[in-house]
Amino acid sequence: MEEIILMSDPRVAAVPVMECGEPLVDVRDAGTLLVHLRKQDPVHAFAHLREGVLERLLRAQRELPRGVRLMFIEGFRPPALQQRYFTEYADRLRAEHPGWPAERIRSAASRYVSPPEIAPHSAGAAVDVTLADHAWNELDLGTRVNASPEESEGACYTGAANIGGTARANREVLCGALTAAGLVNYPTEWWHWSFGDRYWALSTGAATARYGPTALPAAAG
Repeated sequence: MEEIILMSDPRVAAVPVMECGEPLVDVRDAGTLLVHLRKQDPVHAFAHLREGVLERLLRAQRELPRGVRLMFIEGFRPPALQQRYFTEYADRLRAEHPGWPAERIRSAASRYVSPPEIAPHSAGAAVDVTLADHAWNELDLGTRVNASPEESEGACYTGAANIGGTARANREVLCGALTAAGLVNYPTEWWHWSFGDRYWALSTGAATARYGPTALPAAAG
């Protein structure tokens, strides 16, 4: 099996960031993506991505079969929210596995939530996305978006064997379109894709990441 590099791997944090200054933009303004509101927040941070990520997402949309659409779930995640998610999941793992050392907790938590200091979502570089039809019916991809490894018995892993044939075929469609558009997948989460962040740089051999932690424009929302 191909090695899965987790977000907690020191090689990810070691990638230097050459911030390009590209702004966050509201994906709803593009008008061509299905934007689900399950992650909606008071300032609509969830609906923002860096321009370059949105461009590639729209490119992937054009590669999908007729009748199939990308459904956008979440993009930018403010650092404080990322910290909360990571801490809550790490605390849960610590309670379930009191004998695990701190580094094992951090590594296990990073299968599901990126460590805040390198999180692609907080750079506006990552998107959680699934497939749907034109009537907003989500297609079968084996698990719900954001299913944990424990909840799904590992079926959330992109290459998981314990999913049905329809889900496998749909994952192949999703992966094919997004990979062709230049995004990379986090292998423990079939729905998580990114461009321009440290994980993308390590995965593609780029010397530096384009995007570091950022903030929502003052006029957003």
